[in-house]
Order: sequence, then C-alpha cells, then structure tokens
Amino acid sequence: MSRTVVASATRTIVIGFDQPFCVIGERINPTGRKKLAAEMVDGNFETVKADALAQVAAGATMLDVNAGVTAVNPNETEPPLLVRTIEIVQSLVDVPLSIDSSVTAAIEAGLQVAKGRPLVNSVTGEEEKLEAILPLVKKYDVPVVAISNDETGISEDPDVRFEVARKIVQRAADHGIKAEDVVVDPLVMPIGAMGTAGQQVFRLVRRLREELKVNTTCGLSNISFGLPHRHGINAGFIPMVIGAGMTSAIMNPCRPQEMEMVRAANVLNGTDPHCAGWIRTYRDHAPAAAPAASAGGADTAAPAAGGRRRGGREARRARAV
Repeated sequence: MSRTVVASATRTIVIGFDQPFCVIGERINPTGRKKLAAEMVDGNFETVKADALAQVAAGATMLDVNAGVTAVNPNETEPPLLVRTIEIVQSLVDVPLSIDSSVTAAIEAGLQVAKGRPLVNSVTGEEEKLEAILPLVKKYDVPVVAISNDETGISEDPDVRFEVARKIVQRAADHGIKAEDVVVDPLVMPIGAMGTAGQQVFRLVRRLREELKVNTTCGLSNISFGLPHRHGINAGFIPMVIGAGMTSAIMNPCRPQEMEMVRAANVLNGTDPHCAGWIRTYRDHAPAAAPAASAGGADTAAPAAGGRRRGGREARRARAV
C-alpha cells in the first residue's frame, strides 16, 4: 500500500489509500491574483500570512507555496522570493508544505530552507524537467508531484496521460526514487469544455491506484472552470473522485461546502474512524435558517410537522372543499 510521507518541523502527515483525504491549501499563489502578486513584489506579505492562518484554521492538511509573481527573469527573481515566502509561512503554521514552482532554481532554493519533508510541485514528463527535477528529489529525499503531460502537451486521451505518468514513475525509479514518493496529477479537464472529463479522471485515478500503485492529486477547481456556481460542481466532484481513489487535492479549504464534502467522504470511506473528525467539527454546528416562505399562500407554505407538503392538485382540491 502506497504511503507518501510529508512533514514539517513538528508534524508528519501520510498521504495514502487508508488515510484521510489530504487537503493541500492553494491560496498562497499569486497566479491570477494581481493584488497578491503586487504585494509580494513590494515585500508585503500580510495577505500571505492571513491566507496561511485561514487555510490551516479551515482544515488544510498542507499548504502549497508559490511565488511566481512575474515572467520577467524568473530564474533571478523567484528563488529569493520563494525562500522568503516559505520562511514566513513556516514561522506561522506547522503543517507540511508543497514547494510550487516551474523554476528549477527556485525549487532547490525552497528545498534548502523548508523544514521537515516537503512535497515538490512538480515534475512533468518532459525530458528537460525529468533531468532537472528528479535529481533534486533524490538529493533531498522528498516526494514529488508528477504531472501527466510531456513535450506534446496535455492529451485529451486519458490513456496517453496514463502512459506519461507511467514514464515518470519509471524514470523516478531509475533515480532511486520509490513509487510511493511520486504523487501523480492525472490532469483534470474542465467539465464545461469536455463532457467526459469527470469520467476520464475517475478511470485514470483507478488505473493509477491499481496498476502503478501511486497516490494522486489534482487542481480540484479545474473541473468547474468556466461554469457558474463553480463551488457546487467542486463539492459534487470531491466525494466522487475520492471514491475513485484520489488521495489528495490542491484546493481552497476556506470553502465550507467543499470541506464538508471532504469530511463526509472521509467518514463514508472509513478514514475517519468512529466519525471522530466529523463529530469534533460539527457537533455544535447550527444549520442555516430556512428561507422565508414566499407570499404564495398554501402552495408555498412549509409542511406541517409529521406531514407532507401537498402538491398543487391536492391544494386546489382542498381549497375547493
């Protein structure tokens, strides 16, 4: 059974098929967040600090840390900024970190200051990336996220993405890296653009678990990209992908609806023994107030205790009597 061990200075977490779903908080990432990017460039880390504390308070198991604020000279600007961000986050929270960068120098700089056993995010099937990242993963003895794309891009064929994942796992083994230290991201496509995206990822995750015996992750909100009310789709996706075998996801833990689905899936999947986590979180939970009845008369009134709301035909018959 695959068990990926990550750690901070004081806390060890196991990602695994028999473990609670690992929630990797996504908020410390300036991509698409112009205000945060500008703050980080100016040396203002107040939002970073607030996001770190809020995500852990909301239930994040780990935090993803990204400092890619600019495409201009990232090899020079990103390493020191990522180092500073990691140091600030580590001073505030004790959860393990995911070091997130496409710049090899930034990843190594982050590995030098990260405490414990962080997760490297990420390596792809591209030869250049494999040769740059896998030696670092071996050198620092850390796990790595393997993204299922290569020089040809992201294939819409899930079998092609599986073969890219297999290639990365095999190449990692050539470097002396165990399969348990490779966490595969099978790449979740937007369901609004590809109607089979959900079915694809469920099938892929099952194959990755059964054939390669690796843990998995994803950018969870990709599934709802471009749709209205995205968090409803995300929340529905969570228990289904966990049921298929996914063991972690990079997501926003500050969305109560989505975290509720994670915790419910842990209960139903048997990874929250005796429902202890659920009870601890929700024993004092007060449900939201029901919406007020509209001025529609008997047809819209709430049903009496112990009874059923009458349908329109029954209500009309009752008024006629």
